[in-house]
Amino acid sequence: MKAFLILEDGTVFEGISIGSSREVISEIVFNTSMTGYLEVLTDPSYAGQAVVMTYPLIGNYGVTPDMESVKPWAEGYIVRELARKPSNFRCEGTLEEFLVKYDIPGIAGIDTRALTKILREKGTMNGIITKNETYQMEEIIPKLKQYTTGNVVDKVTCQYISTLKGKGKRVALLDLGAKKNIAKSLQKKGCEVTIYPAHTMAKEILDTKPDGIMLSNGPGDPKECTEIIQQIQKLYQSDIPIFAICLGHQLMALANGIDTYKMKYGHRGGNHPVKDLETGRVYISSQNHGYVVDTEHMNQAVAVPAFVNVNDGTNEGLKYTGKNIFTVQFHPEACPGPQDSEYLFDRFMKMMGGNQ
Repeated sequence: MKAFLILEDGTVFEGISIGSSREVISEIVFNTSMTGYLEVLTDPSYAGQAVVMTYPLIGNYGVTPDMESVKPWAEGYIVRELARKPSNFRCEGTLEEFLVKYDIPGIAGIDTRALTKILREKGTMNGIITKNETYQMEEIIPKLKQYTTGNVVDKVTCQYISTLKGKGKRVALLDLGAKKNIAKSLQKKGCEVTIYPAHTMAKEILDTKPDGIMLSNGPGDPKECTEIIQQIQKLYQSDIPIFAICLGHQLMALANGIDTYKMKYGHRGGNHPVKDLETGRVYISSQNHGYVVDTEHMNQAVAVPAFVNVNDGTNEGLKYTGKNIFTVQFHPEACPGPQDSEYLFDRFMKMMGGNQ
């Protein structure tokens, strides 16, 4: 059945409907990963967004047990070609079946290369995936321009406190939309990880006297998280070591008067080079973000840049002056993506006084 992707600038792509038959309006973003599509779909950071996969063939190994959350969070899915007959010894079904099961609408058969070039040149924009062949452009465009993702952290965070058992250091993980592999990476180091909902009061976390605090990744505009930022200010004032990833990195910056801004089209994929300014070494990283910390006007008495993006020079990490706190914009836990920067978990262990 025919489907249409309509962007807010009036561009129309015609393709084939995949997944759910419902209509969806969302922010349209692109991901450059060649594999890991299941992890992408289940990454909470994609809440409020439809994902364009730049690699032309998606779904060739089917659905495997690699979900990064209890359910997918992407609002829509856009591919050049959807593999109908996957082949993999871990395969548990097709990607088409997965999209239908979780009510995710999508479109295949369009020129994703052309679409990606539009998003790169004009910037990320909103769009609609619809099967309505009699759509009225004058009705659709105003709706697209009005759409915002809003405060999606509330949508994706856990509802209850839970714990992953371990015999080593005790880590409090603030779930802003955390991928499962963050907690798993800490547990592999022997940590006992207690996962808290995003709006947990700082006092509740600090009263448990954890050895370290982790601020997770998550979706949306960091400036929407005003109440969470207030609690992070209190966590900052403690002497407990803190490691933050992605949205957590941005919120820690805002909590200390460092600004953030929206990028033209963001960084999403598993092939982004970042430079460690302490060692000069470059790592390939997994990333998923549309906002970035503004270090140009930053007070370096508060923090100094620790990592920089080799492609565009944007900030990829901060080290806080006089504090046991460091934060990164990229994903050292990967899934999907390279594991080049996994050593950062060892750095966090050292900060907590544990074994690397």
